Amino acid sequence: MFRKILIANRGEIACRVMETARRMGVATVAVYSDADAGARHVAMADEAVHIGGPAPRDSYLRGDAIIAAAQATGAQAIHPGYGFLSENPEFVDAVTAAGLVFIGPSARAIRAMGLKDAAKALMVEAGVPVVPGYHGAGQDAALLAAEAAHIGYPVLIKAVAGGGGKGMRRVDAPEGFAEGLDSARAEARNAFGNDAVLVEKYIEKPRHIEVQVFGDGIDAVHLFERDCSLQRRHQKVIEEAPAPDMPDAVRAAMGAAAVRAAKAIGYSGAGTVEFIVDGAGGLRPDGFWFMEMNTRLQVEHPVTELVTGVDLVEWQLRVASGEGLPARQSDLVLSGHAFEARLYAEDVAAGFLPATGRLTHLRFPEGVRADSGVRAGDTISPWYDPMIAKVIVHGPTRAVALSRLAAALEHTQVAGTVTNLAFLAALARHEGFGMGDVDTGLIARDIDALTALPDPGPAQWCVAALHALGLAGAGAGGALSGFCLWQPLVQRVTLTQGGVARDVAVSTLGAGRFEVGLEGSVHAVAYGDAGLRVDGAKVAAVAVRAGDEVTVFDPAVMGGATVFSVVDPLARAGAAGGDDSVVLAPMPGLVRDVLVAPGDRVVAGTRLAVLEAMKMEHTLVAARDGTVAEVLAGPGTQVEAGAALILLAPEGAEAPEDGGDGAAAATASASVPAADPAP
Repeated sequence: MFRKILIANRGEIACRVMETARRMGVATVAVYSDADAGARHVAMADEAVHIGGPAPRDSYLRGDAIIAAAQATGAQAIHPGYGFLSENPEFVDAVTAAGLVFIGPSARAIRAMGLKDAAKALMVEAGVPVVPGYHGAGQDAALLAAEAAHIGYPVLIKAVAGGGGKGMRRVDAPEGFAEGLDSARAEARNAFGNDAVLVEKYIEKPRHIEVQVFGDGIDAVHLFERDCSLQRRHQKVIEEAPAPDMPDAVRAAMGAAAVRAAKAIGYSGAGTVEFIVDGAGGLRPDGFWFMEMNTRLQVEHPVTELVTGVDLVEWQLRVASGEGLPARQSDLVLSGHAFEARLYAEDVAAGFLPATGRLTHLRFPEGVRADSGVRAGDTISPWYDPMIAKVIVHGPTRAVALSRLAAALEHTQVAGTVTNLAFLAALARHEGFGMGDVDTGLIARDIDALTALPDPGPAQWCVAALHALGLAGAGAGGALSGFCLWQPLVQRVTLTQGGVARDVAVSTLGAGRFEVGLEGSVHAVAYGDAGLRVDGAKVAAVAVRAGDEVTVFDPAVMGGATVFSVVDPLARAGAAGGDDSVVLAPMPGLVRDVLVAPGDRVVAGTRLAVLEAMKMEHTLVAARDGTVAEVLAGPGTQVEAGAALILLAPEGAEAPEDGGDGAAAATASASVPAADPAP
């Protein structure tokens, strides 16, 4: 076994690897960028080495610096985690050439699965079913259109070097093929430097089911399947193991096919064979097809660990150090059901835009596995994926496990940034999902219901007001708290929530006893040994205040968290209405492209600029017709949230030749994954 390993990654996966290594008595070395100097994975490691600036290309994608750090610290092996360099065969070659061990598959195996067309041809030879389609080398547009007609519409155009939904377009009829092909090629060219595509049959009710495999270079086993069908824009949201309603015959067939795939390339380590499954008529042995193989540990690996009792990172270290397979296929059995929900800092109401912010409060309920790379006090950086944690639960049955997931999400507490927590909680309570009727289109079909937030009730307003005034808690208000001659002390505060402002009056009646006046109604609030009661009813709400924000956590409210802003009465009087005419950066990021110039005429919906942040490209479009007056930030500029990017001339006016002053309106349109492979 290794004495010391280096983890060439950051965030929750680096922490996850360190936990297993520590349990096995293996010392760990972390690497970190300028942005991660105070990160959790740096604090957890036995040693840490600085490798560069905050941008991934200046740090976590610098294979030479990572190898040098391993050599300087005496590490014997490098664990790549996922993302970054984990599936880069050139990095694997360099690690091996430096006399180090790469904890993962060979460069040859990674190359074999790196291009979708070549991988599918290899799978056909290995007897693994693939989706009907064209995977040839010819890229003439007329040839591709003919192949699409032969396959039958609808079809899916996919970049051969793609991943994460980039370079992918659905086409429903022949007349839309040329436009879809041009769009897919352009996105693939920008993301991967390779605009080659393949064309496949589009599955009408697709399910995304993947099989966990593990090999030692000679033999391989599978650790059953995961269902990752709950997706949004091809990004996984909630994963589970095993797949619901999976017949034994289909499980056996998929597992055997995945093992054939692994053996065909002499696979070593943990990998995932992804299948697209036709769920329209129920799962059947002839209704699944190979999509791709991820030659690394997957983000969702914890659900497999919980249903098999296997620590996949331990297996990785053991096999990489020279052991054979730790178990035979007959040794592996399923036990119960597990779910994983990906908790992100993102603004759901703004179209799931990634968000930043300092985590002023972070707490997970007891008995829940939460894999996280951040702590309370840490900052969600614009440089990397905005994941806060993976919330993972296990139960004896799917129904019990799903109930535990819903409860875990409703009792998770996050303050300091917007999150997708309420969205995840709504998904966990979704009736169709609860019945196991899932496919990759579920979220898109029910997006309005899943993102609708209930208005906070009187209890939440009361708790927020008491916290804003520093009066909350069982110990709030001693014997003389709020003492005032002749009448109760009355304090007032103005709160806003969801665009609604309310003036709240709080009367202190005694130790832990209050009357709260809220829009003409009066509510009795009491803190005591029995907890919090509002109008005599027990309330589970708690709250934290950070600056001018009070976050109320209440499991009775979907998503559990409601943010109130405390209004400064002096600032309120002088506040001016916001100017919605300037094109602003919705978050910190890199201006990837500017698509207009001063003097250009645009109409509502015209694409103005592309901003890249947190692995996503966000297109800003014009909200009205007008003329571009000025471009304030060019391509390659790193900007902060709220920075002005483009101005339009005032309505009815032409832009002056020198740009001049003007105003513009713009909105963010669809966000797509960016080329940066950072996790």
